[in-house]
Amino acid sequence: MKVIASDLASIVGEENAVCLWENIEFSQQKRIQQAMASENLPSCIVYPRTQEQLAAVIAAAHRNHWRVLPCGSGSKLSWGGLAKNIDVVVSTERINQLIEHAIGDLTITVEAGMKFSCLQAILADSRQFLALDPTTPESATIGGIVATADTGSSRQRYGSVRDQLLGITFVRADGQIAKAGGRVVKNVAGYDLMKLFTGSYGTLGIISQVTFRVYPLQEASGTVVLTGMAEAVSQAADILRGSALTPTQADLLSTKLVSGLGLGKGLGLIARFQSISQSVKEQSNRLLEVGQKLGLDGVIYSHGDEATLWQRLREYMHSSPTKSVITCKIGVLPTAAVEVLTQVELGVIHIGSGLGMLQLDSQSQILEVRDRIQANSGFLTILEAPVTVKQQVDIWGYTGNALPLMRQIKQQFDSKNILSPGRFVGGI
Repeated sequence: MKVIASDLASIVGEENAVCLWENIEFSQQKRIQQAMASENLPSCIVYPRTQEQLAAVIAAAHRNHWRVLPCGSGSKLSWGGLAKNIDVVVSTERINQLIEHAIGDLTITVEAGMKFSCLQAILADSRQFLALDPTTPESATIGGIVATADTGSSRQRYGSVRDQLLGITFVRADGQIAKAGGRVVKNVAGYDLMKLFTGSYGTLGIISQVTFRVYPLQEASGTVVLTGMAEAVSQAADILRGSALTPTQADLLSTKLVSGLGLGKGLGLIARFQSISQSVKEQSNRLLEVGQKLGLDGVIYSHGDEATLWQRLREYMHSSPTKSVITCKIGVLPTAAVEVLTQVELGVIHIGSGLGMLQLDSQSQILEVRDRIQANSGFLTILEAPVTVKQQVDIWGYTGNALPLMRQIKQQFDSKNILSPGRFVGGI
């Protein structure tokens, strides 16, 4: 173990660069342990400071057949499958510089270790923003967000991570640096590796730099919350989907989530409108009127109250009151979302895509809910759960026919299987 640490320290430097296990802070230890399939701990964590150092570290791992668990800040290490027989954890947290902000072109290029909150602060100075809403915006790194495809209900207006990603630079499993895409919005040359790497959990390469499209900040913002009987909420969602209204975020909320946030009783529909002031006011009032005609209670939130509401919603969904809570990502037909939410205590589902998050309590509940969702052509994937649960239940629940193709892609990109072994579908 000390041989590995010593070898890598010669590449990145010893001072605050390579941390032996006994010197790692407790919270970081716990996150790494939650990502591991066995009790055999990695020898060290390496923090390269440049893309070139990262490439040299991975090249050394490739030569020596060391298995690598890539991460950013580690906020989502507990997501996905359990990594197998890891020798070293490689963090991109210190590769975090701004490369270019083309204000007029609405693009920005940054290194993968930059925190999402830092990127948004840079963009805010130019009245712009990146239209993603990851689960932990203060600690999440840009590379980690791409590697786990982590975004929330802003996909209603702006799409997913892969829809906003214009280019990436990554380190291959053999230590070579490669690029895909570019720094302009209209770029169609070559294979679309950006989409392939998004959500790959570090199994194909380690992202070192990304280029995103960004958007101007809107003048005004307002959020409508409707609560009440499930059938009426379902009707309101159908009307909103088929209307000319253009929410930037729109979700259905379970009864426990509604009551826990103090929003009322029953199921909930929450929709955010962002535009010029008059448009926000008009659209909010129209949705409020829809709710009133259906017998739903309705409230409009604005200014600081609105920002606090969305922050509390995210925190409530992703805070675990007990260690046994199981967080799942699901996808269902949007028209079946209300049916799913009536069967669970805590959940949120986007009205447009049918993607969402659930919190479940037991292994048996996972299987029960998964069966119901799959019967309606949906999916349920376990994100966070106790290691014992992940060892006993298929985390991904994949039933498609693309697994052989996925294995071929993994073989092409990482023939020695040293990058995040075991974290992806089918144990890839």
